[in-house]
Amino acid sequence: MTLLSLQHVDAGYGRARVLHDVSIEIERGERVAVLGRNGVGKTTIVNACLGIAALHHGSIAFAGRAVSTIRHFTAARSGIAVVPQGRRIVPGLTVRENLLLGAAVDRKGAWDVDRVFELFPMLRERSSQAGTSLSGGQQQMLAIGRALMANPDLLVLDEPSEGLAPVIVDGLAETLRDLARTGTSILLIEQNFGLVHRVAERYYVLAKGSIVEAGGLAGLSMETLKKHVAV
Repeated sequence: MTLLSLQHVDAGYGRARVLHDVSIEIERGERVAVLGRNGVGKTTIVNACLGIAALHHGSIAFAGRAVSTIRHFTAARSGIAVVPQGRRIVPGLTVRENLLLGAAVDRKGAWDVDRVFELFPMLRERSSQAGTSLSGGQQQMLAIGRALMANPDLLVLDEPSEGLAPVIVDGLAETLRDLARTGTSILLIEQNFGLVHRVAERYYVLAKGSIVEAGGLAGLSMETLKKHVAV
């Protein structure tokens, strides 16, 4: 069953159109990546789904429901949780308090503080520390944990490897594969070929606001993926 569907979408900000005729689909439980360089419109795909970017043409539906009824401040309640670029850990709040923000939407499901601590034991050890005192990789864990606390149907990660050391990215890939086994759908907005290759089942390539390549990752080497992604 299709969870998220973008069909022939033109979207942007004010009169400026960033996305041109973009069509993307994600099935329930599927892991999909959108690849592309900086400035090609990857984050605008997320913003169009959240009502932050204006939809000029086409349609976007989530769980069979037009996203015109969803806004960024109601997205988590509707089942879309976003790990934003830059993580946006709330200053002045502890690790535990940042996690509890994610639960404020009161969606029922398996994710709670204890389960997040099982996934990220380091967060339990530092639960009383300020969230902003953590390292970059630890803050990324916190941001993912906070999103999971909303018990989402779709977890959207916008450039999660940005600024992280390769060894931390390796751990992030393992975490996202573990999450996929729980049935949570994943939309990965990313430039890191290695992370995409290890996590996603299918990929789309965005260049100058348009989808220029799409395919499955099963049996596709990372070297071949890089050749396909000539953006």
